[in-house]
Amino acid sequence: MELEEPYLEEELDSDEERELINGAGTDHSDDESDIDIDYDVAHAHAPKTSSEKRKAQNEVFVAWANKRTEEITEKEVKQAIQGADDETLSIKDILAKQDVSATITSPRDYQMELFEKAKQENIIAVLDTGSGKTHIATLLLRHILDGELESRAKENAPRLAFFLVDSVNLVFQQTNVLQCGLDHNVVGLCGSMGVDLWEAKTWDKHFAGNMVIVCTAEVLVQCLMHSFINMGRINLLIFDEAHHAKKNHAYARILKDYYMAETDMFKRPKIFGMTASPVDAKVDVKQAAIELETLLHCKIATTSDLTMMQNQISKPFENVVYYDALTAPFETQLHQQLKARFGDLRPFQNLFRVSKEISSELGRWAADIYWSSAFSEEEERKTEMRQERRFHAQKVAKPMAKLDEEVALLRQAAEVVKNFDFGIPKEDLNDISSKVKSLVEWLQLYFSRPTESRCIVFVERRYTARLLLLIAKHLGGSYLRGGMLVGVNSTAGDVNVSLRQQILTVASFRKGELNCLFATSVAEEGLDIPQCNLIVRFDLYRTMISYVQSRGRARHTNSKYLHMVERGHLAQGQIVNEARSAEIIMRTFCQQLPADRLIDVLDADVADELAKQRGLRSFTDPVTGAKLTYSSSLGVLAHFCACLPQGEEAVSQPTYIIARHGGKFICEVILPEASPVRSALGIAASKKSIAKQGAAFEACIALRKGRYINAHLLPIYTKQLPAMRNAQLALDVRKKDLYPMRTKPDFWNYGRGERPKTLYMTVLDLDNGLERPHTPICLLTRQKFPAMPVFPLYLTNGTQTGVTSVSLEKSFEVSEEQLEQLTLVTLRVYHDIFAKLFENDASKMSYWLVPFKPIGSPLDPSHDNPCDLINWEDVNMIYRYDNDARWTPEVPNESLANRFIVDLWDGGRRFFSIAVDPSKTPLDPVPSTAPRNKRFNDNILDYSVSLWTKSRTIRKWDLSQPVVAVEKVPFRRNLLAPIETDDEIVSQCSAYVCPEPLRFSSLPANFVATCYTFPAIVHRFDSYLIALDACKVSGLRVCPSLALEALTKDSDNTDDHEGEKINIRSGMGPNYERLEFMGDCFLKMATSISVFVQRPDDNEFEFHVRRMLLLCNKNLFKTARKLHLYEYVRSMAFSRRLWYPEGLKLLQGKGAKKTRDDVVRVRLGDKSVADICEALIGAAFMEDNKLGTFEPARWDQAVKAVNVMVDNEDHKMEKWADYYKAYSMPKYQYVEATQSQLNLAAQIEQKHPYHFKWPRLLRSAFIHPSQSYMWEKIPHYQRLEFLGDSLLDMVFVAHLFYGHPTKDPQWLTEHKMPMVSNKFLGALCVKLDFHVHLRHNNQALQHQIREYVTEVKEAEREANGSPDYWTTVSEPPKCLADIIEAFVGALFVDSEFDFNTVQQFFDLHVKPYFEDMSIYDTFANNHPTTKLTKLLQVDLGCQEWRIATRMCDSVIPGARPTVVAMVLVHMKVIADGTAVSGRYARIKASNNGLELLEGLPQFEFRQRFGCDCQEVDEGLMEVDKTKEELEAEADRMGSAI
Repeated sequence: MELEEPYLEEELDSDEERELINGAGTDHSDDESDIDIDYDVAHAHAPKTSSEKRKAQNEVFVAWANKRTEEITEKEVKQAIQGADDETLSIKDILAKQDVSATITSPRDYQMELFEKAKQENIIAVLDTGSGKTHIATLLLRHILDGELESRAKENAPRLAFFLVDSVNLVFQQTNVLQCGLDHNVVGLCGSMGVDLWEAKTWDKHFAGNMVIVCTAEVLVQCLMHSFINMGRINLLIFDEAHHAKKNHAYARILKDYYMAETDMFKRPKIFGMTASPVDAKVDVKQAAIELETLLHCKIATTSDLTMMQNQISKPFENVVYYDALTAPFETQLHQQLKARFGDLRPFQNLFRVSKEISSELGRWAADIYWSSAFSEEEERKTEMRQERRFHAQKVAKPMAKLDEEVALLRQAAEVVKNFDFGIPKEDLNDISSKVKSLVEWLQLYFSRPTESRCIVFVERRYTARLLLLIAKHLGGSYLRGGMLVGVNSTAGDVNVSLRQQILTVASFRKGELNCLFATSVAEEGLDIPQCNLIVRFDLYRTMISYVQSRGRARHTNSKYLHMVERGHLAQGQIVNEARSAEIIMRTFCQQLPADRLIDVLDADVADELAKQRGLRSFTDPVTGAKLTYSSSLGVLAHFCACLPQGEEAVSQPTYIIARHGGKFICEVILPEASPVRSALGIAASKKSIAKQGAAFEACIALRKGRYINAHLLPIYTKQLPAMRNAQLALDVRKKDLYPMRTKPDFWNYGRGERPKTLYMTVLDLDNGLERPHTPICLLTRQKFPAMPVFPLYLTNGTQTGVTSVSLEKSFEVSEEQLEQLTLVTLRVYHDIFAKLFENDASKMSYWLVPFKPIGSPLDPSHDNPCDLINWEDVNMIYRYDNDARWTPEVPNESLANRFIVDLWDGGRRFFSIAVDPSKTPLDPVPSTAPRNKRFNDNILDYSVSLWTKSRTIRKWDLSQPVVAVEKVPFRRNLLAPIETDDEIVSQCSAYVCPEPLRFSSLPANFVATCYTFPAIVHRFDSYLIALDACKVSGLRVCPSLALEALTKDSDNTDDHEGEKINIRSGMGPNYERLEFMGDCFLKMATSISVFVQRPDDNEFEFHVRRMLLLCNKNLFKTARKLHLYEYVRSMAFSRRLWYPEGLKLLQGKGAKKTRDDVVRVRLGDKSVADICEALIGAAFMEDNKLGTFEPARWDQAVKAVNVMVDNEDHKMEKWADYYKAYSMPKYQYVEATQSQLNLAAQIEQKHPYHFKWPRLLRSAFIHPSQSYMWEKIPHYQRLEFLGDSLLDMVFVAHLFYGHPTKDPQWLTEHKMPMVSNKFLGALCVKLDFHVHLRHNNQALQHQIREYVTEVKEAEREANGSPDYWTTVSEPPKCLADIIEAFVGALFVDSEFDFNTVQQFFDLHVKPYFEDMSIYDTFANNHPTTKLTKLLQVDLGCQEWRIATRMCDSVIPGARPTVVAMVLVHMKVIADGTAVSGRYARIKASNNGLELLEGLPQFEFRQRFGCDCQEVDEGLMEVDKTKEELEAEADRMGSAI
């Protein structure tokens, strides 16, 4: 192999290519800064250690970043002033004077102008391969079909559009393209379907059921010939590869015989031709073009500069590969053997000739193996049949024995070939020719290791393709997966290739199952073959168009196009030169077309027109005097767009769309998605340039009115934006403050200071009992106690019981005597049980606790006389009983059973007596199982006395007193907290005591048992009541359980859903996390609807900003502070000190010496305080909502909660119905619908059972931002998408929230991700077949949609019903997900804000995918840095690479500083990316690195970038690393510096 200097130096050594090699990036913007560059000292010697290497790398990074800063600054200045001058902008201190005539050209301008021209007249669009001719055809078809629907509505005869192609394969390909791009029926027809046998009724069925027919030209010829259709019934003829229209081609016959025969010009269809060149032979270009125009009745139209499109189409590096002169044809050993025995047989003559040709062209082995295919069973049978036909066709009859002899010889020859040992070809000139050897060496460079490369080798003959494929399988490289792509005609000595095989081969090549095709000319033209890295012209082209079209297959970055030329063969070198010269002649011809044929020439008298317009249309700012004119508006607008934030795929330039209107031009400018003004329409002008400047002028005026450019006409976007960004509207999660916390609710304050005359009763019980017998207790309050939910208590023995409360509806009167009795009983509970002595003052009591009188039946809340439910017998007994009762010898033993025993000297020692144990004496030892005394455990009497040593010596005790078996009351009070360890379970409390040192309480033991649970119960009641107080302050009606959950913060980082909880407070019940999650979702939906209905003139950007201002944490925090909601947050668990009632003075017990009440303060983060607002919204939503059924009144409380929490003019709705009341229907919605729009509504109703009242609203859901507003006067889908996104979010979250009641927000968030992902919504769009209705004006988008549709449908077929098939495919074009969201938004608006329509859509189309959420546990996204890591380390075997970032300040006023991320390979920056954050800059740098490196074979990578990394043994290659490992490694590479 020899690689010499290329013929086309300008193609191979351009500035663009050098810039690409050096890693030049593009200027981008985004949000958030994230710089992680480090600075180290300079190095003097080559780095040796890892530390030195790192320092050296940092030096390279800094130097590169400084260089890029200069480039970015220069680029910003140039972009900012393009089309501007000093006089017009008043910013001469920054901007240099530029050429006013410079225009800003969008990559899509030529397509739009060709489309507009095609609407007006018949044209032949001459554009390069891959430049989007089919996209123009699709736009024209859409325009014609819209008109056809209007025509049919007027009861005119239906007409059809025909898309004509030159090959059967293209029928299927273009049908697929149009089916994705049009929302009307499209059918593909070809001869192989038997159309020549169809009768009129079959044709009529196809004509009636379709509006577009894609077919080979011959099919239409036959159809016209049989008069199944005529020209009057055709509205559009599209000729693909129109250069074929000549001589007797079917294209020419259609035009000559039928189109021209139609004399009524109004019945003739419109014609649109497409070609890369108007000529395809060595003829006079001008004459051929005139003949083509005449025949097609069209005018050739192209761009004024065909190189304009090359920004969008990657061109290959062209090389001429010289191979040594071929040997003369010769006869191989097998050839000679066959010739000696069968040389006289006529069927073999052609085989002998071809075999000798192959010996020279391909080599000995190929010449021999050729015979193998010639004598395959199928070919052998064909040969015999041909011989029989010749025999019987002879005029002179011969004996049949002669035929038998000839057939026998044929079979003998076949047997000789079958028994011949062909062997395996070797890579030397004995087996293969010098030409093949050169090819093999190139293939080995690309396919010797795992690769994503694709290659096509073009040959002239079918057998050459087959033989090269056989050789390549042996010699072309271990990872070469070859295939053959040839025409479908079968010839002698060759295998038959069916259309199906051809289509399957292309499909396999597209999917990567094959990566190298050996193809004839069938692969040159039209077939949708993926971009290739390597194109080899093994056999040179015969015509210029063949050269151009085959070169068009090499559109991958870093692709190569090889011309294989025999050394010293002047004729072959001349072919290469002539093809190139012919292309230049063709392009020159196109450049010299009249001005009306060129779509982007400068208007002749622009200067004069500008002079006129300058006096008519200008704007002078009254503050600064800055002047905006038509000519300066282009530069001002370009500078504004350059300062906008950009996503990963954002376009930073405005797009101009020009259309004719009444003899003049009207232009609409479409700004990038991040712009607050999305489009503007200029006034009509006689020149296109003026129309374009007029649109820019109107856009600038709109931006100035919105204050998005300042008085100096500079963008203030970056100055205004921080007030509207999450980064500034968010709260610092680390910021915390001390806040007062309420410990008692307002409920207890009611009537305090007065002695009550009436009381209300609430009966408390435990549904699963206690460790010992108990009785319900009565809680008496001054006002009716709210109904409380059942909540659990966790008992000391490890069991669980539930607290039930029944609040009686009727009050009862209480006398003064009764009040005194009730007060004493309650105070006795505090004293005897909890060792607290309070003052006896009924007027200060918050509540009263008394025994309940069992009634033997379930308690009815409407009980007539609650007073009867008090056990007055026990009350009187407690009231009269001497609480200082001591044991004396006269006390009978029987009275000591089942009593509550108090140790007055130790508040922590309380016992329940069982009975006297006569077997025990006071001096017996303390059983080992008894709970230990703090100090004294010598004997039972010693155990029973808790006095200190000095007091004990004074006291004398009766040694004859009985010993009582008792159970010690455990010290545990926080029964709200579950038992977490076995050590906490107290299974043994049995002990023995002597009664004399202790006191017997008058409180019944069963009553006391229940009272011991009261501290936990009243603590929870206090929490419920405080939570209800918060709802009252907020004006919300929420039940106690939800209210408390919304205010409970049970750890220091409750708001952190991902991290492990810190300092958890057990026993507080559910925290606010889940309700905050739900509230956040409802808040997003409610505020989205609000800004949507209240701001009908705002665009999506302004919607996002306004919504952000409503729901941001900063705004919610402000509301929480205003309402003092922080006081109601429950962030402390049960406290022994805080459960006692307020108001009563403590006379004895711990805390009695305090002079004032404690003020409890807790430390809360600002974000936690804001989160409470969202949690309360969630609680208000959950209060009334019923899953699956939408009733507007049930969401009124949630709407009210949103209104309270956002406290903003942009949300004033108090109930759900207020949203639709606030909606003002835009004019575009109720204007009379066209037939096309009505047709869309009818088609959609077949796919989703809903009838749209407003079809134009539905159309809006399917209009992409790239489509001009001028065409239908309907806005694009982004406003509806904004609305639909929040509606889908709501229905998704509700499904997860109710379906998984125990899952935390982290799980909910992770499992919401697949539901809301573009990946799923894109797949759903295809499943519903919605993508065909999208109206857009973006060539690349159409291709992306088609590619994705093919991939996702194939994945679904192979999934065998698995609902997660969509996770295995590539990311879809975002517009597909946008369609679903916009459609849901349109459903919602059309149904007058009925959420049931959203729920129905979810139930029908979404829910089946998410019945089992476990299959999405590992759902994750792919990351560019991960891909780059794998490409470099695994595929290319490089270990010396790194990514770093550095900030570059801008010199342009109003522009943000830019972060440059750089990819370093072997001390050389190969790619970079710029954004306003390190995160996005790294993504862009990774993408640019991928674009640079993908497709490079390893040998070329190592050669180009000086990689000398040691090859990793194949067995040790890290191919099996998980995605997570690779991502972690990529993150380390991106942050290590």
